[in-house]
Amino acid sequence: MQHSAVPELAHTHTRPIHWVATATAVAGVVALSSLLPPDSATAAQEPGRPTPPAVAPPAVEGVDFPLECGPVKAVVEKQASGDLDGDGRPETVAVVHCDAGISTPPDGVYVLTHSDDGTEPRVVATLVDPKDRFTVSDFAVREGAVLATLLGYSSSDVPTCCPDVEEGAKWQWRNGAFVRSSPAGARSV
Repeated sequence: MQHSAVPELAHTHTRPIHWVATATAVAGVVALSSLLPPDSATAAQEPGRPTPPAVAPPAVEGVDFPLECGPVKAVVEKQASGDLDGDGRPETVAVVHCDAGISTPPDGVYVLTHSDDGTEPRVVATLVDPKDRFTVSDFAVREGAVLATLLGYSSSDVPTCCPDVEEGAKWQWRNGAFVRSSPAGARSV
């Protein structure tokens, strides 16, 4: 065994007095911090632009979606919220289909916002029309964009149970409208 060339230091051995000193120091810091007020918030904001009040995203309950379901009701399968148009107020995007029971009904994707008086949610855009016969598998709202994976059919002969085409879609608000782009091209399933 090789011995250290440095003599043992007294402070390397803990004694009860060390624990008492440490506890006293910590208690002093905690007590002092409780006497000081917290700093004010310093979030950056555009000069001259008022801070918008916090607004809850529009709810999907009770919304009359532009979907013809006949005797069955419309079902909201998925929903997500986010500020899509950059106005500081969140919109809700809903994936809706008719409650068909045993088959795979096509989905509609709708954007909801609050009415002008802020009381009732209303549909302001249709991103996917059920007449196009798509089913939405993956769906999200991220960074001001709506992202979805759409499952569809290469022809009207393909049964509704078994979509054979998959395509990615992305919608973003540009110049007063939702513009669709396809991050991944359509491909057969």
